Amino acid sequence: MEKLSLTIDDIKSAAIRIAPYVRRTPLLQEEALGKILGCDVYVKPEMLQITGAFKLRGAMSKILTLTPKELSKGIITSSSGNHGQACAYAGEKLGIHVTVVLPNDTPPLKVNNAKRMGAETILWDRSYDKRWEKVHEEVEKHGYTIVHPYEDFMVMAGQGTIALEILEDLKDVETIVVPIGGGGLISGISTAVKALKPSVRIVGVQAAASPAYAESRKAGKPVEVPANPTVADGISCRRPGKNTYPIIEKNVDEIVTVEENYILEATKLVAKETKLLAEPTSCVVVAAVLSKKIQLRADEKTAFVLTSGNWDIDLLGKIYNDIKVEGVH
Repeated sequence: MEKLSLTIDDIKSAAIRIAPYVRRTPLLQEEALGKILGCDVYVKPEMLQITGAFKLRGAMSKILTLTPKELSKGIITSSSGNHGQACAYAGEKLGIHVTVVLPNDTPPLKVNNAKRMGAETILWDRSYDKRWEKVHEEVEKHGYTIVHPYEDFMVMAGQGTIALEILEDLKDVETIVVPIGGGGLISGISTAVKALKPSVRIVGVQAAASPAYAESRKAGKPVEVPANPTVADGISCRRPGKNTYPIIEKNVDEIVTVEENYILEATKLVAKETKLLAEPTSCVVVAAVLSKKIQLRADEKTAFVLTSGNWDIDLLGKIYNDIKVEGVH
């Protein structure tokens, strides 16, 4: 039976289910970065996850709930890259067929990583809707099970395990800052936090070029926006998810947006001060503080979720050297 909601029990169960397959990433206090940002900084470095991104948690959480019959037929998803790699890894570990429909301008690193783990990759239109049309076409042909990157409650439950780890490692955390793309990550994190420690402030960050959730909050209802090019390509989002939107509206205290110049500055800063290779999508959380979109006290214990590090190394090098890098849709 398809799950129709998300609870703290779902997240706790997911933590047990995925434990043999994922890495429990550390929570690192970063004093040098804290002096620059003006708060007590802790980073959750999900680029140290096995597949280089938090997405493995959600993918494994969902796939491990499938029946033997569903597993035998294989799974399919559409992804900008990191979720596709996570599904590919799960397929490799569990011995199941995985198909990933990717935008045709996906960074080669992400495509090659998925292929290396045995996934079938289909490069398709950048358009979200056209890629999902292709997914459903493949389901009709082959009987695959869809593992959606953010609309599935079992995927959200897996992402919520990040919050369990943060709360365990930093019991007096006051604020958690999370990137928002489709919304599955912040849905899982905010559900866990508001159930276990509701006083913690949850702040979501979007690229100003693709602010679907921020604009929807202003409008008081889901609205669609243009997905303009952004270096934070992993969180490009034209409209809120049907299942994620109500969770975010209920649990997320603030949603802010950040401009491209601050994202680029934050990407350099994270590399310099933390020695972590974080893709720009991750660094929007730091950009939100640099751009003064988030107000923090000097002693405020703040956890920044650095979601991923799967970006072309040459493009990151350009950012570090102040060479212009174009965003993608």
